[in-house]
Amino acid sequence: MIRVEHLSKRFGDLEVLKDVSVEIQAGEVISIIGPSGTGKSTFLRCLNLLDQPSGGHIVVDGQDLMAPDADVPALRRRMGMVFQAFNLFAHLTALENVTIGPMRLLGRPEAEARARGRELLGMVGLADKADAFPDELSGGQQQRVAIARCLSMDPEIILFDEPTSALDPTMVSEVLAVIRRLAREGMTMAIVTHEMDFARDVSTRVLYMDQGVIYEQGPPSQLFEAPQRERTRDFIHKVRSLRWHIADDRFDRYAMVGQIERFCEKHVLTKKTARNTELVIEELLALALGRAQQPPIALTLAYSERNKTLELRYERAPAPQDLSAAPQGPSAAPQDPLAAGEDDDGLGRKLIEHYADVIDSEARDGISRLTLRIRHAAEEGNGAGA
Repeated sequence: MIRVEHLSKRFGDLEVLKDVSVEIQAGEVISIIGPSGTGKSTFLRCLNLLDQPSGGHIVVDGQDLMAPDADVPALRRRMGMVFQAFNLFAHLTALENVTIGPMRLLGRPEAEARARGRELLGMVGLADKADAFPDELSGGQQQRVAIARCLSMDPEIILFDEPTSALDPTMVSEVLAVIRRLAREGMTMAIVTHEMDFARDVSTRVLYMDQGVIYEQGPPSQLFEAPQRERTRDFIHKVRSLRWHIADDRFDRYAMVGQIERFCEKHVLTKKTARNTELVIEELLALALGRAQQPPIALTLAYSERNKTLELRYERAPAPQDLSAAPQGPSAAPQDPLAAGEDDDGLGRKLIEHYADVIDSEARDGISRLTLRIRHAAEEGNGAGA
């Protein structure tokens, strides 16, 4: 139904979307997830040209919306949109909000539009609110009126831009129930959402966006249960992290110690776990920075709120890698810091192995990676782990 090719969007010097390409088939329910500020809403707004793309093509049933002769209003009417804010006309009743579009834009007779409007209000559970004004409705009810208004234009696809983000948590389920019904009835939908359980249940495909690109996509079972890429895993597992870029041994070690202790305290990890983490980092950097002619180090301390695991991630590459373009072809990676050296007595490696439950290392595409899962430690005298 929709084919997006090399879509880009800039706001001045800020590049929000970078070379996005994707297809949406009729009947699909696409959930778009990812951190805030990564271009999800902008992507939806570009699909119906509420935001004018900076480059690329959006093709709807063979017609390019970016072509100079494109009938944009006609193509846009095929794509309904439901916003975070309900955007109802405050001076019109619920029924009038639902009927004004078909009457003004589609030329439908008033009696026909009102009959259809009442049917749609009944479908979203608001048959008894036809004569109520928006300020007489709850947030969830207003959003359901907005969905009925969108359906009144007979769209072929509906774009939902975080439809529950402005709602009280008690009202979220009533809106999601309407969207689930539309999915069962075969409506094609693209939904930007932070409701992960909902995205897992309702979607045929999930797009994970990060830094303006579609970083990973797949069926919900794969993306939520076995994501293939690190940033996707971090997002799904609710990972909170600290990151450092270390070029040489002149970095501020004392500032790092303070950051580690505050990070562990925030996530209710023991002081002993924090100290053990500091020891592992100290020994790892002593081994890594002792190698001659090695590139800078990217070091990440990551805590998963879902799995309750603490990981230390080490990465060394010639240059930071952009998400949209991984290095191509084989190349020599920097040396694994845990590999034995000629003057190495092995004590540093033994200490690291003592405090780490899991150690995984790999060298691929010119990058040396090491992941250490730090063992949780109980405070002396407590008798229990953190």
